[in-house]
Amino acid sequence: MEKLYPLLMMPEFSPRPWGGLDLSPLYPGRGFTEKIGEAWLTGDDCKVANGPLQGQRLDDLCKTYGRELVGDTAREAQRFPLLIKFLFPHEKLSVQVHPDDALANRVGQPYGKTECWYVAAAEPGARVAIGLKAGVTREALASAIADGTAEDTLNWVQVHKGEMLYVSPGTVHTMDAGSILLETQQQSDITYRLYDYGRPRPLHLELGLDAVRTGTGAGKVEPQIKSNSLLGVYSELVRAPYFEVDKFELDAPRSLCTRDGQTTAVQILTAFSGAGKVLAPGMEPVAFMRGESVVVPASLGDYSVVPEGPLEMLRSVVPAGIDTEPTTYL
Repeated sequence: MEKLYPLLMMPEFSPRPWGGLDLSPLYPGRGFTEKIGEAWLTGDDCKVANGPLQGQRLDDLCKTYGRELVGDTAREAQRFPLLIKFLFPHEKLSVQVHPDDALANRVGQPYGKTECWYVAAAEPGARVAIGLKAGVTREALASAIADGTAEDTLNWVQVHKGEMLYVSPGTVHTMDAGSILLETQQQSDITYRLYDYGRPRPLHLELGLDAVRTGTGAGKVEPQIKSNSLLGVYSELVRAPYFEVDKFELDAPRSLCTRDGQTTAVQILTAFSGAGKVLAPGMEPVAFMRGESVVVPASLGDYSVVPEGPLEMLRSVVPAGIDTEPTTYL
């Protein structure tokens, strides 16, 4: 069995009717013949782009390496815990909702879907809808869906580059054109469409309305500037039960580690501006650039990131011992 090393992941481009053909802000020079809405970076079917494990699916590697890859904090030893993807809305997404774990289990799914969005880029006036307006009930939402006014029930907010939004299960949400979002979420794609502007796709009204919560912990999260002897200065963007996402702006090498005390966790490094290399003792350097993710196996321990010019990246990880949602505002 090959020894694990930092894994550069090949983006998997997913067509969506609300996507676009031009993804040049992140993927210059790549042509697309159908609208791309999402670029998946750590999905089960995403493949390794470097080294002896090149071409291997991430899900298969989890089954082979277990905790050596995913670490102690992952809920399952043989399932990758986090799905990282970029979203490219060029039109409005469907109005949708995700169930929590309990509701997902009732329909035979292992997990619900808690997620967060980092605004990697935003045009003036870019906006998302997150949650229902005060006083809107499930019954009122159902009536609005029936008469085509579902958008009027939503809480629309403008978004700006650098903001983080937390989306808890049960939150009705959608997004408009004009932004690029980097999403970190549970490894689940369970989505219930409530309203889709007449597009010929199925709706999931019974399941979706059952999942809706009229009040949730969703909203924008104020970043926290952190500094310690191990990590240096960085921004903690969100810390929640399923994920922690930190932002690093690097112009010099930075030492990192997959261990926190005696606990290990897989780490995902995703560049949204610039380029750099991941270095680990005795292993080949792994170069990555904007739009790409490197999966750093939990067993690796100490490693470092060396920027090639200014590098902005997010580090996503499953934290230990977090059982409360983050403080949010709208």
